[in-house]
Amino acid sequence: MKVVISHPTGNRNVREVLAALIRSGKLSEFHTTLAADPEAGWLNFVPAAFRKEWLRRTYMVPADKLVSHPLLEIARMILPRIGFKGATRHETGFASVDAVYRHFDRAVADGLSRLAQKEQLSAVYAYEDGALETFKQAKKLGLTCIYDLPIAYWETGRELMMEEAERLPEWANTLGGGIKDSRVKLERKTHEMELADVVVGPGSFVLDSIPDWAKSKKLIMSPFGSPSADIMQERDLKSEDRPMRVLFAGSMGQRKGLGDLFRAVKLIGGKDIELVVMGAPLAPAEFYRKQLPEFVFEPGRPNEQVLALMRSCDVFCLPSIVEGRALVMQEAMSQGLPLIITPNTGGADLIIEGETGFLVPIRSPESIAEKLTWLLANRSAIPEMGKLAQKHAKKYTWDNYGNTIVQAITGL
Repeated sequence: MKVVISHPTGNRNVREVLAALIRSGKLSEFHTTLAADPEAGWLNFVPAAFRKEWLRRTYMVPADKLVSHPLLEIARMILPRIGFKGATRHETGFASVDAVYRHFDRAVADGLSRLAQKEQLSAVYAYEDGALETFKQAKKLGLTCIYDLPIAYWETGRELMMEEAERLPEWANTLGGGIKDSRVKLERKTHEMELADVVVGPGSFVLDSIPDWAKSKKLIMSPFGSPSADIMQERDLKSEDRPMRVLFAGSMGQRKGLGDLFRAVKLIGGKDIELVVMGAPLAPAEFYRKQLPEFVFEPGRPNEQVLALMRSCDVFCLPSIVEGRALVMQEAMSQGLPLIITPNTGGADLIIEGETGFLVPIRSPESIAEKLTWLLANRSAIPEMGKLAQKHAKKYTWDNYGNTIVQAITGL
């Protein structure tokens, strides 16, 4: 079995599927936009910040199996920095994220016939928004189409977000671009799902979100891995006389339930809780302070500093409305934090109720406040819960993630 896999930017889960395909000898080619060569001499003559950013696009893939399509992605990265912001405007800009995905998808599709003549291809493996043309060509060649869906299917996600815009209109501008997607883009997503033979998802929330007409397809669930054991550390234990530090990490919008968490903290009142919010603001600072005057804002930072911040906190809370599977949950567990999360984070399996944390319904500040109040009243239980959370997180490895997918698609 030989598989072509494609993704424009290559995140952690893509890299782990790649690694599993390479280990099993099943990788035909990997297509992406930018592929950095860490040995390139010109990197010695560029600013350190640029070099670090560039090297994030390094892939441990044999050179003869790595194909890049860089031009439009380079334009997307550079043009806004030199004043041409319209070039990357949502959907309509010629170098927008959507344009990059469409151009990339066509390029991958164009190369399939050549590759099929070169070796015995069995399947293509592509991701949401970048799979349509690849799947169309794969069907002509008799190849299996494997569709990786990293977040809830668009109909489910859009319905939930539209409901949020009505429920909490003051937070509507923080819901992200999903509710603004054009009909053409949404139809493209639907057609991708129609052409897929196999759907891969990181958790039950994603796979449950796909429409009934697609559930007869082969479904593969493989949870993301946790950080490696060598960075799993216990929290910095401090006196219980201080406020309980509750950490939220992620984009600061209502898709991740931040409005509900703010409301929960207000319901509790008092000075017993210190809410720490780390992430990228999606609205002016004044907006957040109006919603909850007293919280600690922490900007994004390198991963090792994120982990250190986690160890300074007591509990991690992510009451998301729509996710795929937020990696930050397992990062928090790896540093000894129990969780308060919703099923829509994609991490329901991370919760052993009352031991590794608590599962709360979406849109329920009251339930979040109830769990936080219990933790306040049982501060002495938090360290042991953190240890149990860390132990549970160790069961999820990146090797298992990639191997589960590759074993499931073998022989299709």
